[in-house]
Amino acid sequence: MVVCFAALVDLMPAASPQSMAFEKSPRFHDPSTPIRQGDTWYVFATGNGIVSRTSKDLKVWTEGKPVFDTFPEWHQQLIPGHRGYLWAPDIIHRGGRYLLYYSVSAWGKNTSAIGLVTNKSLNPADPDYAWNDEGMIVRSAERDPFNAIDPQVFADSDGRLWLVFGSFWHGIQLTELDPKTGHRHPVRQTIKPLAWHETIEAPALLKHEGYYYLFVNWGLCCRGLSSTYEIRMGRSRKISGPYLDATGDDLATGGGSVFLNSAGDRIGPGHASFVENDGRSHMFFHFYDRKRGGFATIGDLPIRWTSSGWPEILEAK
Repeated sequence: MVVCFAALVDLMPAASPQSMAFEKSPRFHDPSTPIRQGDTWYVFATGNGIVSRTSKDLKVWTEGKPVFDTFPEWHQQLIPGHRGYLWAPDIIHRGGRYLLYYSVSAWGKNTSAIGLVTNKSLNPADPDYAWNDEGMIVRSAERDPFNAIDPQVFADSDGRLWLVFGSFWHGIQLTELDPKTGHRHPVRQTIKPLAWHETIEAPALLKHEGYYYLFVNWGLCCRGLSSTYEIRMGRSRKISGPYLDATGDDLATGGGSVFLNSAGDRIGPGHASFVENDGRSHMFFHFYDRKRGGFATIGDLPIRWTSSGWPEILEAK
């Protein structure tokens, strides 16, 4: 089975001449959910040591400080030969701390782990700024039917905290976290499969009016303008599923309604996250920009809810 994960930026196509004029705009791959501290928005993304980006308006982004200058010993212990590229982070603020989940993996294998690092502040100029390694949260090995990468952390309205993750193998998985520590729940440790497809990864959860919506990626990333990523979705009355698409097909058996795919200069959109800002719901994602020669960048599109209770994208005109 040919497997492409989201993704090692040094395996992405090099910038073409027509994109060089845009190189001052930072790349984005597998962006986290944007999170705000004070008047600044932060996004973390795949890269050496986990890269960060900052913005005042969610439009103009600048490069920030990487999360890791040196790497925890357990990275090498669990994933021998790991080179320091850490994938697909996601972040949430709970109990006075920022909890950042991320993937440690080997390309094309399910020898993987999701780690947690925490901080009281995201501003490197703040005296409280210091990333603290919290170790491994969930792992997978060759014997396991899933791949422990692409984490997204989800806080439910009842106070419970969840981690949805997965890539290829048997698809997307869900497990519960302890909302006080951010680690695996001390009692409820079941790993529940939610969705499957031959090429599936990068899950995200969203809740709206009693439904849980699961967004996943189908297709292949990391191929620049040849990428086939697209975002699909289903919904459920329970966070544990079953998630059904708009035609009633179960995501666990290959269902999934198209939510966002390639169009115009937007190639291979993926890795969705959702933010409420200025009274509107927005979806953030990465894509390869055709007019910039396949430059990997961040997209922001508002969403609205249809009368049948499904989200839809409001495309710019």
